[in-house]
Amino acid sequence: MAEHKNEAKKGLKKLLQDLNGYIKGKPKSTVITYFILRLLVIATLAVQMVHGNYYNAFMCIFTLVLFLLPAFVDRRLNIKLPSLLEIVILLFIFSAEILGEIQNFYGIFKSWDTMLHTINGFMMAAIGFALIDILNNDPHFHFTASPVFVAFVAFCFSMTIGVVWEFFEFGMDYFLKTDMQKDFIYNTISSVYTVVNPSGENSAVVIENVRTTLEGVVNGESVRFDYDGYLDIGIKDTMKDLIVNCLGAIIFSVLGIFYIKGRSKVAEKFMPTLKTEEDLARDRSEE
Repeated sequence: MAEHKNEAKKGLKKLLQDLNGYIKGKPKSTVITYFILRLLVIATLAVQMVHGNYYNAFMCIFTLVLFLLPAFVDRRLNIKLPSLLEIVILLFIFSAEILGEIQNFYGIFKSWDTMLHTINGFMMAAIGFALIDILNNDPHFHFTASPVFVAFVAFCFSMTIGVVWEFFEFGMDYFLKTDMQKDFIYNTISSVYTVVNPSGENSAVVIENVRTTLEGVVNGESVRFDYDGYLDIGIKDTMKDLIVNCLGAIIFSVLGIFYIKGRSKVAEKFMPTLKTEEDLARDRSEE
């Protein structure tokens, strides 16, 4: 038991040292953003604890952990993150977890989720570009690829991350009965299902002005809902998320092509790079 406590203390001490060194080497804009967001999360955590909202309190703690990711990548993986990318990552985490989940921005602002998925597609394409660049600069793994091919791989990487996230949302909804894949109401549907198409032919029947009666049990009580349209369970939300993820990935992939050809510096502001020996020496001096 004592050994485990000592190991935990050493791990925490190392984490604090890494965080301290990470902060020392960052621009003021990044440091200010980092501390303001942390203070807001801690304040939200205190409010949620006072009101007994322990799930939201857990989300706050989870957000504080996620805020450590840039420092982990910087100090442990020796990957240099551009200041603008770090700020976007921190704001993205805060917007998704604190504003989106706890403050219900997903419900208040209908385009909130769409905006975040677009940004995610953009950022993941940037990381995909960076991975290829890092591999290309590794003496043990060197290859030459055309700008279009690199852009295509970065695009595919971004879309893969988007698909895996949708798998996660579906899993949460299916097994834990959450509603991460938000429901939508449709007034018109088209279907080849035999209930509405008795002929059995593979031709869609269009049904307009749909009305639905939904009966079930909520908290042990029978309920009945009558509404115009039918309840779509997550399909529209999933496809919308993937489409805007695709849009974000395409935007960065195009910027990346211009970056490789030396015609644009915009993509460079979002691309992580391996630290040089000079960067590593500076890190050691700041510890």
